[in-house]
Amino acid sequence: MKFKLISCEIFFREMEFLLEQSPHQIDVEFLQKGLHDIPTEEMLKRIQAQVDAASEQNYDTIILGYALCNNGLVGLKARNTKLILTRAHDCITLFFGSRQKYQDYFNAHPGTYFKTTGWIERDYVSEELKPLSIPNQMGMDQTYEELVEQYGEDNAEFLWEELCDTKKNYSQITFIEMGVEPDDRFETLSKQEAVERHWTYEKTAGNLTLIRRLLNGDWDNEDFLTVAPGSEVAASHNENIVKSVPSAGQA
Repeated sequence: MKFKLISCEIFFREMEFLLEQSPHQIDVEFLQKGLHDIPTEEMLKRIQAQVDAASEQNYDTIILGYALCNNGLVGLKARNTKLILTRAHDCITLFFGSRQKYQDYFNAHPGTYFKTTGWIERDYVSEELKPLSIPNQMGMDQTYEELVEQYGEDNAEFLWEELCDTKKNYSQITFIEMGVEPDDRFETLSKQEAVERHWTYEKTAGNLTLIRRLLNGDWDNEDFLTVAPGSEVAASHNENIVKSVPSAGQA
């Protein structure tokens, strides 16, 4: 089979490792991680453009290296080629290998901020996307020093606590080890951040099962959504997370 993979670059190392093992011919398009920081309609527009371009070529299936991603894929239309999407709210499910494993860990460790190799080495917003990013538009990406200079120390402290300290509700960093790390540099960075923040640190083993199945064409209805031509992605608001509905239009 001939597939087109359109994926967030956060999965770059995992995908590159597993692509060699897939029995299918897979052409790959990695999109920058910063799409999850821009408004959902803009994220959808950019992914739809890639899907539309792939639909004009001779692919059996377009597979997506994304989750629902804060509704960023809601409304994504399948043109004349079916789409495959993992049933997941966010990418952490794919790193854990199942929704249940992620939920069990989350329940046992509330307030956890997850790190992977991809999250760390792709932690940037391009100059092209920066003006569109929600943190930038709301002033959430300013440093404390920049706020002091602009608003004075008293106001800066309030603004920092209310707007910029996006990790204030966390108390632990967990590094998910996927087995594709080049060395221990990313784990070390995660440990250092936990120490600096006076948070708990933990490393846990990830699981490549869902990503491997995505690339190998092992798509059951329990873990993957199939979107047939003429349909689009919608949020299901239940344990299935996503569903396919008839497209309202092909514009």
